[in-house]
Amino acid sequence: MRFSQGSVGRVFVLRLEDEDVLNDTIERFAHDKHLLRALAFYLGGSASGSKLVVGPDAARDDAVIPLVHMLAGTREVLALGTIFPNEEGEPTVHMHAAAGREGDATVGCTRAGLRTWLVGEVVLLEILGTEARRETDGATGFELLTL
Repeated sequence: MRFSQGSVGRVFVLRLEDEDVLNDTIERFAHDKHLLRALAFYLGGSASGSKLVVGPDAARDDAVIPLVHMLAGTREVLALGTIFPNEEGEPTVHMHAAAGREGDATVGCTRAGLRTWLVGEVVLLEILGTEARRETDGATGFELLTL
């Protein structure tokens, strides 16, 4: 385990609009506000046709291939994620969500395209005092957190 200690800086509250793409909207906001490191919470809905990455394709042992799941119908969503700068210095969101409807739930990474249904609420807690960032891992191609 590796760790870095920081403190909480600015706090932002966002109201997303119908059809806003979660990661894109947060990353654009973070870029505009020079917010490089943060904890991100999302509470709201997802539009039908939203997509989540629900794991790697276990049938492939030669590469990490993401499985993308399309959500049918609007869903209630609760998500938690982080923002850290990538190798180009741009704020990058890594967020996982649980999306449910009528007793059925799907959990996965929002990077495939979770779109807001009607309204969504985001709270961002800025993290100060750490140099944590994302760097591309040669073996997986993932942007992994580096401390």
